[in-house]
Parts: sequence; structure tokens; C-alpha cells
Amino acid sequence: MRWEIPASACLRVRRCGCAVRRRKKCGRTPRNSGALWYHARMTVAPESVLKRVFGYDAFRGPQAEIIAHTIEGGDALVLMPTGGGKSLCFQIPSLIREGVGVVVSPLIALMSDQVDALRQAGVRAAYLNSTLSRNEYEAVENAVRAGELDILYLSPEGLSSDRVRNLLDECEIALFAIDEAHCVSQWGHDFRPEYLGLSSLGERFPRIPRIALTATADEPTQKEIVERLGLGHAPVFISGFDRPNIRYHVVPKANARGQLLAFLKGNHRGDAGIVYCLSRKKVDETATWLESEGFQALPYHAGLDTHVRESHQNTFVHGDAVVIVATIAFGMGIDKPDVRFVAHLDLPKSIEAYYQETGRAGRDGLPSNAWMAYGLQDVITLRQMIDGSEANEARKRLESRKIDAILGFCELTACRRPTLLGYFGEHYEGQCGNCDNCLETVQTWDATEPARKALSCVYRTGQRFGVGYVIDILLGKTNERVRRFGHEQLSTFGIGSELNVQQWRSVFRQLIARGLLRLDIEGYGALTLTDECRPLLRGDASIELRRDALKAKQAPKRARSNVDEVVSAADEPLWSALRELRRELAQAQGVPPYVVFHDATLRALVAERPKTLNDLAGMPGVGEKKLQRYGEAFLRAIASADESPEPAVTDG
Repeated sequence: MRWEIPASACLRVRRCGCAVRRRKKCGRTPRNSGALWYHARMTVAPESVLKRVFGYDAFRGPQAEIIAHTIEGGDALVLMPTGGGKSLCFQIPSLIREGVGVVVSPLIALMSDQVDALRQAGVRAAYLNSTLSRNEYEAVENAVRAGELDILYLSPEGLSSDRVRNLLDECEIALFAIDEAHCVSQWGHDFRPEYLGLSSLGERFPRIPRIALTATADEPTQKEIVERLGLGHAPVFISGFDRPNIRYHVVPKANARGQLLAFLKGNHRGDAGIVYCLSRKKVDETATWLESEGFQALPYHAGLDTHVRESHQNTFVHGDAVVIVATIAFGMGIDKPDVRFVAHLDLPKSIEAYYQETGRAGRDGLPSNAWMAYGLQDVITLRQMIDGSEANEARKRLESRKIDAILGFCELTACRRPTLLGYFGEHYEGQCGNCDNCLETVQTWDATEPARKALSCVYRTGQRFGVGYVIDILLGKTNERVRRFGHEQLSTFGIGSELNVQQWRSVFRQLIARGLLRLDIEGYGALTLTDECRPLLRGDASIELRRDALKAKQAPKRARSNVDEVVSAADEPLWSALRELRRELAQAQGVPPYVVFHDATLRALVAERPKTLNDLAGMPGVGEKKLQRYGEAFLRAIASADESPEPAVTDG
């Protein structure tokens, strides 16, 4: 797709048809040969491109600095939260620098979505991957050779092929952008071996700037990205990991399905969302159950046929109210901005994974929910998965520590955001006011004596049994197993009648989270004492624990992301009309609705009610190309909803 702008406003000299003439006049040699040359690198200001192409008035956070650095030819590592505008950091330099911007992306779905969105904005973008026919593939190659593309998306596997490498040798390259760069880290949660081969880019194309981007990387992962990609002394740009529009809510499991249903019915009827489960079987069962409860729910996991997975993902991306129930196989590279909630029915394997998965909610900046139910069995299951893996012992110890960290996060009694952000090395002052512990009073109690009883019982039963059996001893339950071991004779038998089973499970779960007890997976979940429990057992320390509800909690406070809080009741007819128009326009072109306009843009239209194209041009997310394509249609919809005469669509 070619740009439809006057030559006087072109971003690069080759766009106005004078590339050959000016190239000779300037004595320019191809950058790939090693010569440093930044022809017309600031022909137009990045701010102008931001407004004219993408429809935004100002950069956010360090975007401007990153873009300027990259335009000047510098390498960089960029850490920016999902929805923070990472893509602009390489898209705008690709439009300003001479040549084609090459973007390495891990998933075909992400390539397709981003190319669709760029083309809607008037950017000449394409991808090379296995979904293309032979003729389509060759057509993209020819466009690259002819200098007719602004941005080209490739997979890491594709970039490693001789055919693609030779193609890139023949053309001028503006930059290399390595998206989802945490995939290069063998210590990370999304390791992709194919990413290791990207280190050769710096050797093969030494003069081309490389920008690595990710939303999720703790300090060790950051160092590994720099090392493995050969970024040397490249600066690290960190815009902060906080996602203030996401509300975090964590509950101990007590009829998890019932808790999830209360959350969804209370907050997210008619919203798109993701529900994560640990096993494929649970994914299938949960999707079927949600369907029976009136939700449009689809399963997604690696055990499904490829075509089924692609169909379900396509339905989710193009729909407004689809719930995907998935294992962690789903999500990375999903560009859908209007995911209003992410729910976990099982404990994630690390804070890093939790942050990455919950970050798929609210990419458009509108209020969204991250909800999780967790239990002690989740910890046992995760530890068994680690123990049964082929990882070396160092890796297993690291993964075990990550489980300890996420369990500790769940058991917090203070604001959750400082702990979540602190995991990535970011300091957060005060309370966020947008997590369950800030919004609801957290009740604690002096659990010193019950904790001592629990620890003593673990010790006296030989540190060989799981939570359920130890609770039976504390409650004085006699059964065949208890009699076989003679444990009804223990001094701890029956001393815990002041608490019920659920309360005792809460005590044990929190003692494990505090590091006073350890789960011995080789002993099938047997509880063992740690050195940290000694002061409590000796009577030299006390302990307070959070008090779990005796029954399933009610749904969390209604998130502001629902329609009645996004727009007022009086504005709801216009909101619905604009969403329906967006859906029709997107359907006609075979693209997701958000590619036409994000919800945030529609909300601005509802609030401002523009009456002319000039008015509409001032709305966020409305660039020149989208104004030309959709301006009149949306102005008519606004006028019709307001029951006013059809407005003039031009000024003057």
C-alpha cells in the first residue's frame, strides 16, 4: 500500500520519486556496505509523524528519547509495559530513516495484526512467513527489493534462512527491531531457542541500529538480553512497569468456579477476556462450563488441532465479547487492546509470568481487571511440574524460588503494587488504591498459637505427610491410616479443634508462603520444617496471618471498564452505535474492530461529539489515512445519534 500524501510532505526523499537523482547528487553509498549515512534522517519531525500517521499529539514517557536515539543509529534495549507504546519506538524511526524497518516477531498472529493496523494508518507494511502462498511471498520479496515497503515483519526462524538473509543483503535496512526480546533469555518464562540466532545480526549488519523491546524482564533477564543479542553498551530505556489501569484482585480458592462466575457476572458481562488454567483438561472443562453459563467461551491449548486454535484465536481477536480459556500457550503477541479482564483459575508459575499474562488486559489504557484464585494444591502441582522437568538443578532451584515469590505475592496484606513492581527493580511509594488490599479492609489475626500447633504436628508426625493428613491429626480424626501409624497417641492429636479444615488450610498455606514450612515434592507433598520456624517454635516470636473468608468472597468492586462507567447512561446509544459501525467497517475489510479505532478513540468521540472533519482530526488515534477512510461515516453516526441534522463534513 503506497502513501497518498503530497511530495512536499514526504518522509523520505525516495517517496517523491527523486531517490536516484538525490542519491547521486549526495554521493550516498548503501548503509549496508558499512558507510555511515543518515540521509534525510530528520526530514520531518517525529512528532509530525506521530500526529499525521497515528493520530496522537504527544509522546509518552521516554518514547521521544528512544525514537531520537534510534533515528541517530543507536542500539537500545527498551522495557515498556504492555500498552505503553513500544511499537511506536521502532515504527516511527522506520518511517523516518532511509530503508525498510525489519521487525522480528515471535508469532504469526502478531505480525498479521500489526500489519493490518499499519496499513489502516497508511503505512506500507508486510510480512514474510509460512502463511503466504508462493506468489504472495515473492511479491513481498519484490516489494522489499524495490524499496516499496516501510516495515517488514519476520519470524526469528524466517530471519535465519539464507533466502531471507540474502534478500536483506540486497536492500537498504532502516533498523532491526527485536520484539518480545525476553524470549532470548533461557532463564525467562517464554524462552525461544530461535531467538539465540539473532545475535548474528550485529555481525552481519554492523551499521544497522538494533532495538530490542519487551514488557517483561527482571534485572538478570535484562542482562541476558544484552549479552545474547550482542547489544554491548546499548542504553537501557525503562519507562516503568506500572499498569495503573489494571485492578489486581487475588482470592484463596473456595469453590473457584463459583468465585469466577461471581466475578464475571458482577463485572464483565459483554466483555472480552482471558481465563488461564494450568492443564488442558481444565481448559476444556472450564470453557464448556462457561458456555453453559451464557458466555461465549472458547478453549485454546497446544493439544487442539492447529486449525481449531487458529479459528478460536481469530474469533477472539475479531469479537467484542469472546472469552478465551487457555493455558499459557495463548497470549504472547495478541495485539487486542480491549481485553477487559484476565482471570487465573490456578496459580501462575512466577510473578514474571503473572505480570506478562495480566498485562494482556487493558492495552488501550482503559480500566481493566486482573483476578486470580489460588490454593495450596496449585503450589504442589507447580513444584511437581518443575521436579519432573528435564531442567538442571540450578534451573529447578530458580523456578522453585519463583513459585515462592508468587505465593508470597498472593498472601500479601498490604498494597500489592509495590511487591509486584519491586520484583522488576522498580520502587513504588504509598498505596495504589486500585488493588483488593487497598479497596477492601484486610483482616489479620494473631495466629501464634495455631501456627505453633501446626509446626509441632508436622514435626511429631515425622515430616512425612501432606497438609490433609496433618490437619486430620490436629482435628482428632480417627481413620485407618491414622491408626496404622499410631498417631492417635501423639500429643498433637486433636489439639486444633478451635479451627475448621478451611481455616487450617489457610494457616498451612501462609506458613509455606512465609518460608516456615516447605513442600517436599519428592515426598508427594510432604511438609517439612525450615530453620526459619525455630524462633516461633521456641516462643521467641509471634506471627500474624490474614484471615480468609469462611465462604467465597463476593465479586470485587465493579470495574470502571464496564459500559455504564466508560460512558454515561445518556451516552450509551451513541457508544453502541459507534461500536456497531466500527464492527461493520472492520468486517467488510476482514480486520479486527480495534484496527479501525480503539475503544479509547470511540470514548473520545462520545465525549467530544465532533461535527467536522477538522474536529475529528483532533481526536486521539485519528490519523490522516483513517480520517479519509472513516471520517464521514463516523460524523454521520454521531449526528444521527444526536438526532440533529446531518453535519457538514468539511470546514469553511
